[in-house]
Amino acid sequence: MDKTPESYETSNGPVSVPVMREEIDVTTRVVDTGRGVRVTRNVTEQPAEIHEQLWHEELDVQRVAVDRVVAEAPPSRYEGDVLVVPVLEEILVIEKRYRIKEELRITRVRKQQEYRETVPLRVEDVQVETFDDTRPDGVPPRNQAT
Repeated sequence: MDKTPESYETSNGPVSVPVMREEIDVTTRVVDTGRGVRVTRNVTEQPAEIHEQLWHEELDVQRVAVDRVVAEAPPSRYEGDVLVVPVLEEILVIEKRYRIKEELRITRVRKQQEYRETVPLRVEDVQVETFDDTRPDGVPPRNQAT
């Protein structure tokens, strides 16, 4: 603290008024507290059951005898949900003609099946504890500097 008096003249005589100013000096230092933190992690697996409905498709193929002579090869066609694919063969006559030997009637059948499986899932549990490396008598372990 710095004190510097200032003087003033009044009718009663000189008056001194001290003027003060505070100053601060801040420094830091490293202090070894010997404290630490220990983190423990445990990983466990827990079974989890999967329950899902899965879809798969199968094809039902029926062979239908037609035995019909046609002038040209007909394209495949749909009759509702059924795909009709003509199966052709050439027959020798005085002229060549197409005869539908058979048709494949392909129907898409959608079926549902249940799928279950147990799979392991990992779960972590973490414990954090503080500890002091100094001995009860206040002396740090040999391998540590004070």
